[in-house]
Amino acid sequence: MNNNNNNQIENANRNQNANEKKNLEKKVTKNLIKDYSNLLNGNSFKDFSIFVENKLNPFEIKVHKSILSSRSPFFNESLRQESLFISLNQFNKKEMESILSYIYYGNISFENQENLIQLLEISIYFKLNLLKEIIQKKISNSINYSNFFQFLFQNRNLNSNEIEIKCFELINQNFSQIQNNENLFNLTKEEIIKFIQFKQEKKEIFQFDFFQFLNNWIEKRIKSLKLRKYKHKMNAKKRLFHSFFSLFDKDSISKQDFDKLKQFDIFLPNSFLIHFERTIFQIQDQENQTKIKENEKKIQRRDKRIKEKDKKIKSFETENQNLKSENKKKKKEIEDKNKEIEEKWKKEVEKMKPAFDEYEKKMQELKKNFPQFSDSEIIKDIEYVKKLQEWINDNDFFSKMKKGFSAKRDGFNSKNWHSKVDWKGKTLVIIKTKDNFIFGGFTQVGFNGNTGNINDSNAFIFSLRNDKGDRIPAKFTIKLPQCAIYSSLDRGPFFGKGNDFWLDSDLQPGYSDFGWGYNLPNGITYNTNEAQSYLAGSYDKWVVDELETYFI
Repeated sequence: MNNNNNNQIENANRNQNANEKKNLEKKVTKNLIKDYSNLLNGNSFKDFSIFVENKLNPFEIKVHKSILSSRSPFFNESLRQESLFISLNQFNKKEMESILSYIYYGNISFENQENLIQLLEISIYFKLNLLKEIIQKKISNSINYSNFFQFLFQNRNLNSNEIEIKCFELINQNFSQIQNNENLFNLTKEEIIKFIQFKQEKKEIFQFDFFQFLNNWIEKRIKSLKLRKYKHKMNAKKRLFHSFFSLFDKDSISKQDFDKLKQFDIFLPNSFLIHFERTIFQIQDQENQTKIKENEKKIQRRDKRIKEKDKKIKSFETENQNLKSENKKKKKEIEDKNKEIEEKWKKEVEKMKPAFDEYEKKMQELKKNFPQFSDSEIIKDIEYVKKLQEWINDNDFFSKMKKGFSAKRDGFNSKNWHSKVDWKGKTLVIIKTKDNFIFGGFTQVGFNGNTGNINDSNAFIFSLRNDKGDRIPAKFTIKLPQCAIYSSLDRGPFFGKGNDFWLDSDLQPGYSDFGWGYNLPNGITYNTNEAQSYLAGSYDKWVVDELETYFI
């Protein structure tokens, strides 16, 4: 009995330790994503520039040379030169920012299906093999009867075997319906050969309609060559038939269908006829022997030339042997290092995947349940939305409100802000700083064009994100209702006449003397550094990254 109890206790301890380890890994993954995101979006330690879009007036993106070189073989090779910048004018700003977000912390958007081919080209260019595999799988899943020709033709520059196989499967399944489709006749010779090989690997029988298509395709190809003499046309047609029919296995064509191929007999290769024991067109032995002798002479002359070339090649090989050995050794070292980096990154991605999945789930829930924040540059966490809904406690306003002002969209100017916000009544103000502090205020009364204090006993301010000390979202009620907000065309949002927080005329430098007109959190005293830095990290050295204002 004691042994059973001890085993149960040991199992419980192991489960607890496993859960603790799992939770720790989640926190580490979350922090890692956040740290790399902050590293990309911030300005610290950036030592390299990428210029994109325009040679005459390029857009500069600051990056970290060490991160790029460790994450992308392309950058690993390109950044070996001692340079402070690189120009990639073939990409625009949005494409470059998207691929950098993947390189830094594994974030990539697949919302626009039309850009999948473009993303695949970019992943191949930057040699991001894992991303390439993911995009190929997504493209393969999106290929259907209505678009497979489009993807097959686009794949000519990408050479993706997975995309090609999926397109071949759809051609194979629907061949009888598409045999006269003009797109089918736009296939190249190489693509038709690959399709034949694809069917033979699947051990499938070729129907006669496929041979009719081959004949029509060859006719169109010969016509496009614009050969004048009939003899030249026949020779060209014969060569094309031979190149195709020499690929077929005897088991891939039924006896019944082969009998229908008599109309093509003049073009069928002898080896193909022999497989089916046909003797209709026997090649004359004497002609064959003459050709064989001629070929043997050609082979002898060719062998003589080859021997002479071999002597020269051996002399070169002897001279270059040491160099090749050294290059082979260096190549092996680079391959081992790249493999080590790739394996390490795969493990990191696997660790981060649950966090990515959770984030995507929350974003989908946010867009579905709270469409008023679907285009917000600030509110990216559904928990923030739930807190705002709880604090405002007015479902009619919360469900109908919309983003009436965005500083990035409408301009960093207080007069622009007042022209869109004044006299709107209930108003929600949300601010995000360059240091990723998120806070704001709500007023039942709203702002107006007059200069002066505005009374509002229901006004409050709030903090949604404050990474100092792991502070949680919090609401702070009004202490002096007669000074709830202050309106002035020379100022942006202004909560508390005592400057609990307010923005200057260009809406970017901000100030916070938190605690004058609104209640402080327990344990924090007014006019202290802790109070003044609570909302935005400092009293006056913070800068606005985005200002959004919501009203009905």
